[in-house]
Amino acid sequence: MSDTYNKNLAEKIKSVLSEIGENPNREGLLKTPERVAKSMEFLTNGYNLNPSEILKSAMFKEEYSQMVLVKDIELYSMCEHHMLPFFGKAHIAYIPNGQIVGLSKIPRIVDVFSRRLQVQERLTDEIKDCLQETLNPKGVAIVIEAQHLCMQMRGVQKQHSSTTTSAFSGIFMSDEKTRSEFMNLIK
Repeated sequence: MSDTYNKNLAEKIKSVLSEIGENPNREGLLKTPERVAKSMEFLTNGYNLNPSEILKSAMFKEEYSQMVLVKDIELYSMCEHHMLPFFGKAHIAYIPNGQIVGLSKIPRIVDVFSRRLQVQERLTDEIKDCLQETLNPKGVAIVIEAQHLCMQMRGVQKQHSSTTTSAFSGIFMSDEKTRSEFMNLIK
């Protein structure tokens, strides 16, 4: 992002502060517009990254054909409906089909898709689709468990609620035993 972007966004944040009845010129708020602009740049930097290229940068030929599981991947995103955070963890597995990917690249693509305005359902599918299309594995499984501040801080105000989404492709769709193994491993 550019300095012009940050400056324009900061001006808009200053206007929002005025609109809600705050004084953007008081000491505690003087630098808030710039801090919010920098924060938004970080929280939405997923739009500037290509998750497929991240995976392709660390793909290796390997004949390993059993499940590869990376679990408890922390994720932080923002609900596109209210622009409030949701956070939780992702559990992702794939069964290689002649290629593996460096393990750190899986959390990296979680970050890429999470750092966009999101809904959890689409986030789940985007990660699955990216892995499936880029690696061409025998199958992908993903479960995301998250808490949404839009449900906890406002609206229904249910502080202990969480949302679980899942998506499967390939052998995880067609073979109940493989899907059950994944589900048992993430418990």
